[in-house]
Amino acid sequence: MQVLLVDDSEEFLASAARLLESQGIDVVGCARTAVEALDLAASLTPDLILVDVELGADDGIELAQLLEVRSPSVRVVLVSAYEREDLTDVVSDRRSLRFLPKSAIGAEAIAGLLA
Repeated sequence: MQVLLVDDSEEFLASAARLLESQGIDVVGCARTAVEALDLAASLTPDLILVDVELGADDGIELAQLLEVRSPSVRVVLVSAYEREDLTDVVSDRRSLRFLPKSAIGAEAIAGLLA
């Protein structure tokens, strides 16, 4: 599985990439902005894109929806330091988007979410 990580935190990107790669997932790219994410998604064609809900100046939820439209074969998963219950008002009306807390990121959790 090839994954693109999208988060405004360079520290999180590095940590998540190391963790996922140690578990056999190929992290093909990391983006810190919506523009970078859109460019990398188009050029790298990953199988999965993990997008932070709170993406600095950009809106991670809007980006996730745009990525789903532009690349319908790519699975997009929202991630956050918060639990889904804490973001109910933000993600409840977007049931098509999958969600994974950052604390649960790992190969097993991703496989379970996408099964």
